[in-house]
Amino acid sequence: MTTADGIVKARQSLPARIASRTGGGVLRVFLILVGLFWLMPTVGLLLSSLRSPSDIASTGWWKTFTDPSQFTFHNYASLLDNSTITNSLLSTVAITVPATILVVVIGSLAGYAFAWMEFPGRDWWFMVVVSLLVVPVQVALVPVAKLFGQLGIFETTIGVIIFHVSFGLPFAIFLLRNFFAEIPRELLEAARLDGAGEIRLFTRVVMPLGGPAIASLGIFQFLWVWNDMLVALIFADSKHPPITVALQQQVRQFGNNIDVLAPGAFVSMVIPLAVFFAFQRQFMSGVMAGAVK
Repeated sequence: MTTADGIVKARQSLPARIASRTGGGVLRVFLILVGLFWLMPTVGLLLSSLRSPSDIASTGWWKTFTDPSQFTFHNYASLLDNSTITNSLLSTVAITVPATILVVVIGSLAGYAFAWMEFPGRDWWFMVVVSLLVVPVQVALVPVAKLFGQLGIFETTIGVIIFHVSFGLPFAIFLLRNFFAEIPRELLEAARLDGAGEIRLFTRVVMPLGGPAIASLGIFQFLWVWNDMLVALIFADSKHPPITVALQQQVRQFGNNIDVLAPGAFVSMVIPLAVFFAFQRQFMSGVMAGAVK
C-alpha cells in the first residue's frame, strides 16, 4: 500500500471503510431481503386468493406452505361469474386506455412546442403549466363536479377521462418539454435543411428520440388512472364503476368478502404489473435520461 492510499483510507469515515470491506456481496443479499420483504404482501394476497373462505377465516395464508391441499381456483371461477367485477374491469380499461393515450399524444405535442417552437408568451405559458403541478386533485373535485353536472357528463366515462387527462397533462408537458429540450439543436437544424417541416420533424426525429421518456410517461399515467379510486368514486358511473370502486362495494356489513376481494384485487394488480414489466427497459431509460452526460 502506498502512502497516498494510506492517507485516503485514513480520511474515510467508518461507514465508508465498513462498506468497502464488506464488498457488494453483503449489499446484494441485503437488497434481495428487502425485495422479498416488499413482495410479501403480494405473495400473501396471491395465496389468499387461492384458498377457500373457511380456510381464510381459520388460518393465515402461510399455512399453505405446510398444507398445499388448501389451494383451489374456485375463487377465480366465482370471480369470472361475478358480472359486477368483470364489467368493472372493462370499465377500467375503457377509462385508462383513452386517458393514457390522450395524455401521451397531447403532452408530446405540447412538449415539443414549448421546447422548439417560437410563439408569443411561450415562457409565461410554460410557467402556468408548471404552476398547475402543485394544484391538488382534492381542490378541484367540487367545482369540476358542478361543471360536469352542468355539461351533462357527470357520472360518465367521458367525464372521468377528461378529469384524468386534465390533471395528467401538466406533468406530461413538463416532463417531455425538458426531455425534448436536450435534443441537439444541430440535429433538428440538419433535418430542417433537408426540407423537413414541423410535423415530419416531430414524427421522424423527436418522437423516436423521445421514446424512453414517452414510455415512462405512459407507464406513470396508466398506473395512476388504473389504481385511482377517489376520482372514480365521485365521477364514474355508479352502475358501471371501475375495478377499484367495484372492489370497495364488495365489502359486507360485518366483514370483508375476501373470497371475491382477494382474487379481484390480485387480478387488478397483475395487469398494471404486466404493463410495467413489458416496458421496464424503456422506463429505466427514461428515468435515467439526462442523469449522465
